[in-house]
Amino acid sequence: MRPGILALVVVGLTAACSAPAGVAGVSTHPPEPATALPLDDSTSPEPAFIAAAVPPTGDEPVRLPPPKLSKFQYAFPVKGCEVSYARKLLVLPKTTIWADKGCAFVAPVSGTIREVNVQNRWVPSTDRGGDREGRFVTLLGDDGVLYLGGHLDTVKEGITPGTKVKAGQQLGTVGNTGNARDTASNLYFAMTWKTDANEWWIRRGMVEPWDYLDAWRNGNRTYSPLAEMRSVRKKTGPLPACSVACAAKPEVKGVERPRPTPTKKPVKPVEVGPLGVDLLAGD
Repeated sequence: MRPGILALVVVGLTAACSAPAGVAGVSTHPPEPATALPLDDSTSPEPAFIAAAVPPTGDEPVRLPPPKLSKFQYAFPVKGCEVSYARKLLVLPKTTIWADKGCAFVAPVSGTIREVNVQNRWVPSTDRGGDREGRFVTLLGDDGVLYLGGHLDTVKEGITPGTKVKAGQQLGTVGNTGNARDTASNLYFAMTWKTDANEWWIRRGMVEPWDYLDAWRNGNRTYSPLAEMRSVRKKTGPLPACSVACAAKPEVKGVERPRPTPTKKPVKPVEVGPLGVDLLAGD
């Protein structure tokens, strides 16, 4: 055997004898124990790739106008003042809009002034129903709905029956006339249909108004009570009898005699107005 080959064999045998026993390529030394991670890593350095969350930039949201629900444009009936009002049925289907005395009462829709009462005739000794709203204005809207604003402190000069007004135009000021004289100032607000002035219990309210007030106040100025008014009138008839707060108190000596109860007129034929709104003929 050549001397070089013999030297390689000796080196190989020596290395094999000094290696630990086991499967070739697999260590027979026990593994190093794993180091437990701390439960609280608040002291751990923040990874360099984590940064504070930053909201993405973009354009301002596009504000869409509310949907157009009718051809009529409405205004909240008290302008320029803080208000509050009931949103549920208490006695009559109307609402009391609480506002400071002198706040502007404005037309809720364009139309024609129908009734104006500038005298505060109500007295508690008789409590006649037709006088309970004190100073008031009624407006027959171009939508065919009759609107009442009562307990007024004043009626604006020039507001007389037959006057044409626009939505938002001032008709008077908020007060506490009529049977509201012992309460805070407010606007008695009611919606119904065109009827004879003698049927005062109808003008006091037949349609619940708060959903419409909410819409007009919050920006949807085309939400119309016309459909609901027609539905209620179809259900009750055009001249329903008085059913709530109807009778006056007995006459007291020394107090103004109450006027006799008006006789109801017979129901007249129905005609169609220029806007397609059915109105009582002759009214």
